[in-house]
Amino acid sequence: MKYQKTEAKAHARETMHGIWAAALNPFDDTLALNEDGLRRNIRHWIDDLEIQGLFIAGKQGEFWSMSIEERKRNMTIAVEECGKKAGTIMSISDQNVDTVLDLGYHAQDCGADYVVVHAPMLSFCHDRDEVLYNYYKYLCDRLDIGIAMWSHPDSGYLMEPETCARIAELPNIMAIKYSVPREMYARLTRLVGDKILVSTSAEADWLDNIEELGWQLYLCSSPPYQLQTKNDRRMHEYTRLAFAGKFAEARRVRDSLDPVRKAIAETKPGGKPTAHGKYWQELLGQVGGRVRHPMLELTEAEKAATCAAFEDCGLQL
Repeated sequence: MKYQKTEAKAHARETMHGIWAAALNPFDDTLALNEDGLRRNIRHWIDDLEIQGLFIAGKQGEFWSMSIEERKRNMTIAVEECGKKAGTIMSISDQNVDTVLDLGYHAQDCGADYVVVHAPMLSFCHDRDEVLYNYYKYLCDRLDIGIAMWSHPDSGYLMEPETCARIAELPNIMAIKYSVPREMYARLTRLVGDKILVSTSAEADWLDNIEELGWQLYLCSSPPYQLQTKNDRRMHEYTRLAFAGKFAEARRVRDSLDPVRKAIAETKPGGKPTAHGKYWQELLGQVGGRVRHPMLELTEAEKAATCAAFEDCGLQL
């Protein structure tokens, strides 16, 4: 561990800064984890795109399709490749709390910086505040690593800002990935002040959240490596400008990416987000690969439409 449990909040505020991306996992034709491909992608993301941290083994990475040992291996590879050059936050999310703890202990042992835990599905439960507080407290009592909350509609509900603020009092809760409407995450930001880092995965709102909410962290999804190339790092550039207080310039750079955002949005089939993301990676020269069940692959027609939009979107390879 790089810090004491009670230092998690301060350590996160010092080290979690800028753009952190959520990694898609490349699976080969046999559906095995393509370890060499993953390492190649990580090196590109860190060395060429200067992404400052990686979110590993999350929903983008199809964690639900992976064995516990595969998820642990996924974490270990990321730590090895990131080294001291980029941070890591490992998704240890699972409906089974013993699995969450098992993965959490591995994250601590393999040298991860932080972990993130998705809010659990709570069947038939409508009064959730005490349930959620005790869930995160149970994990905080047993893990020393910094823990980020994660609230998303996939749980079947959204954690209320007041509930999140209460959980934020726990000693090693240091951040939240808050995939909720802007009014909710703005309210939480006001409630917690600088106690924990609040972030969301909506890239289009990132600049506004730096300017209006004082955010320092984009945590995190795939846009950092899908909107950028080694020779075209406009997300990196508008982030740098925003942190320097040059918001008008930053906005011009951000808005110049609208054709890329449109190309992705208009060609992504509603039922195939992961396959589309991986194919887009391949068009960028990264390692994409197959998806695992229950996700579906793109058809040849869908690939052709995506390729045509990619060629016209203005990204410089």
